[in-house]
Amino acid sequence: MVLQKYLHIIVIFFLSINLFGQNESYNKYLYDGNINYEKDFLMTENNYRKAISMNSSNIKAPYNLSNKYYEEELYDEALLRQAEALKHAKSNNEKHRINHNIGNILMKKNLCKEAHEAYKNALRNNPNDDETRYNLSLAKLCADEQNKNDEKNDDKDDKNKDDQNDKNKDDQQKDDNKQDQKDENKQKNKDDQNKNDNKQDQKDNNKDKKKNDPSKERGSAKLSPEQIKNLLKAMNNEENKVQAKINEKKQKGAKIVTEKDW
Repeated sequence: MVLQKYLHIIVIFFLSINLFGQNESYNKYLYDGNINYEKDFLMTENNYRKAISMNSSNIKAPYNLSNKYYEEELYDEALLRQAEALKHAKSNNEKHRINHNIGNILMKKNLCKEAHEAYKNALRNNPNDDETRYNLSLAKLCADEQNKNDEKNDDKDDKNKDDQNDKNKDDQQKDDNKQDQKDENKQKNKDDQNKNDNKQDQKDNNKDKKKNDPSKERGSAKLSPEQIKNLLKAMNNEENKVQAKINEKKQKGAKIVTEKDW
């Protein structure tokens, strides 16, 4: 029992020495950051970050670093460090100051609804702070205005959507009409082509009829003067031959009158 008691005391002693060393380093970096706060931003940031790495549960370094970021208009970084400090805040005073600063950062980011909630959290921890109450009223006015704008934008978006839908319907109707017109034109062209084909077939049939009509072929034949002359000559020759045959027959059949010998 005595040995365990001494071991316990030794462990506590070394832990105390280690914790004291950490706190000493933390305080040194915190002090250097505070010294350079108005002089050198990079030096200030570097010392605060080193202090945080030594003891992340101590809110002084992240709180001061957040305020420096805020002055440099690095609002995202400032918000991150305030949230880090709020996680380890214990007293109402610490929670009030951190939530108040978070509200200020959110207002700079134009996040009025979120800032309004941060100021309300700050007042829950210190209802008597007039500055926080004043900022709360500003955040509420800003949030209400944003809500109105959001509603207007929503209405505008809805109207734009309706207009776009109507336009799409009109465009679709136009496209349908154009397609119908194209189909009608195609059918008309097809009908016209059929008519032309029928006319051509009729012409071809008429040509075939004329070609196969012998009377028209004879009537349409033209003779040259020489052919006409030869044809007349042949006709005269035929006529002479016929006449000669007729005369010959007459001579053979004629009775010869002789005198009777009385």
